[in-house]
Amino acid sequence: MDDFLLRAVVAGLGVALVTGPLGVFVVWRRMAYFGDTLAHSALLGVALGILLGINLNLSVILLSILLALILVGMNKNRHLSHDTQLGILAHSALSLGLVVMAFQTSVRVDLMAYLFGDILAVNTTDLLWVWGGGLVVLSILMLIWKPLLSTTVHEELAHVEGTPVVAVRLAFMLLIALVIAVSMKIVGVLLVTSMMIIPAAAARSLSRTPEQMALLAAVMGAIAVILGLAGSWQWDTPAGPSVVVAAALLFSVVRIVIPAR
Repeated sequence: MDDFLLRAVVAGLGVALVTGPLGVFVVWRRMAYFGDTLAHSALLGVALGILLGINLNLSVILLSILLALILVGMNKNRHLSHDTQLGILAHSALSLGLVVMAFQTSVRVDLMAYLFGDILAVNTTDLLWVWGGGLVVLSILMLIWKPLLSTTVHEELAHVEGTPVVAVRLAFMLLIALVIAVSMKIVGVLLVTSMMIIPAAAARSLSRTPEQMALLAAVMGAIAVILGLAGSWQWDTPAGPSVVVAAALLFSVVRIVIPAR
C-alpha cells in the first residue's frame, strides 16, 4: 500500500473513532444544524489563519470556540428562532471566509480542498492533529458522559438533580468545534458534519443502549472510510465525498434491513 493511501486510511479511521461517539449526542439533541454552522464557519478560520500567518488548525479551533460561545449567548435572544440565528451565522461566516480568501492574492489557496477535503494529501502533522485532538475529545467526552446523557434525556430534571447544565452544554459545543477543526482536511468543511450524523443515525437502529450506539457509530464510520477510500481508488472519485457516500449507503442498507428483522 502506498504511503499516502496508508496515511489517508489512518486519518480517516481517527476521524471516524471520534465523530461516532460525539455524533450520537448530535443526533439525540438534534444539533445537526449547529454542527453545520461551526463547520461552515471553519473556512473563515482558515482564511484568518492564512491572513495572520498562524497554524490553520489552531486558528480554526480558536474561531470555532469563539463562535460556540457566541451561539450560547445568542440562545438567550428570544426575538429570533434558534435555527434562524444558526442560519444567519453559518452563511455569513462562510461568505466572509470566501471573501477574505479572495484577498489572499499572495498565497495560492486550494479552496476545493478546504470545502470538500483532501484526505489523500494528509501528512504526519495532520495525523498528529487528528489523533491527538481525537484523544482529547474522547477523554473529555468520557468525563462528561453521564451529565451530558442526563441533560440530553431531560434537561430540566438534570438541572434539579444538580447537573451543571450550562457548563455541560458549553463543553459539548466546544468538543464539536474541536472535532470540526481536526477533521476539516479529511472531508472538508461542507461535509464534516455528515461524519457525525450519518454513522450515528445508522447505528441508532442497531443499538439498545447509548454506549452500544456510540461504539457502533464509530464502527460504521470506520467502515465508511474504508469503503469510501476503496471506491475512490477504484473509480478515481473525490475521496472525501466518496467516504460520505459510503456512509449514506450503509445508512440506507441498515434502514432497509432492520424493518425486515
